[in-house]
Amino acid sequence: MNIEVSRRHFMELAGAGVAGSAIAAMGFGEAEAEVAAHARPFKLASATETRNTCTYCSVACGIIMYSRGDLKKGERADIYHIEGDADHPTNRGTLCPKGAALLDFVKSQTRTRYPQIRRPGSNTFERISWQEALDRIARLMKDDRDANFMAVNGDGTTVNRWISTGFLAASATTNETAWCTYKVVRATGMLVFDNQARV
Repeated sequence: MNIEVSRRHFMELAGAGVAGSAIAAMGFGEAEAEVAAHARPFKLASATETRNTCTYCSVACGIIMYSRGDLKKGERADIYHIEGDADHPTNRGTLCPKGAALLDFVKSQTRTRYPQIRRPGSNTFERISWQEALDRIARLMKDDRDANFMAVNGDGTTVNRWISTGFLAASATTNETAWCTYKVVRATGMLVFDNQARV
């Protein structure tokens, strides 16, 4: 697409650019930041700050979630604002477009909020408790490991392998959590282990 620009139009655009740069250089740009800094405490005055890690990718950017509702009084906390954590060494307060849209992720109507199971022969999912879900996972893992654990290979060398089950790890965690995940998975003898990046 070709755009014809006359000399007069070019001079007007150049002049506007120079004027904008001059205004910013004289410090008028800081006035807007001062107003925002003055209004910010009022916006977040009654909020509870919770620091966390962004849930999207393996970069593990730091976020601050602001919520209303006192949990000590039995109120349900309602997250109403999420922003980058300026003190976090990974992102220094910045967020990518996905991270900036985290509030939509939290408020999504299709978000899974509790464990569900589809029983054999059923065509619907039924809600179960967290305790039942964790017990079922532990029982199925133990049964599979007992049935398929390989202590030695064909040459008689000790290998302690469990290759019939795999583990998919979350990478949007702290390094300490990732280290613990790695140790637990490897301690079971599991070889099939995947994640996004950080473990």
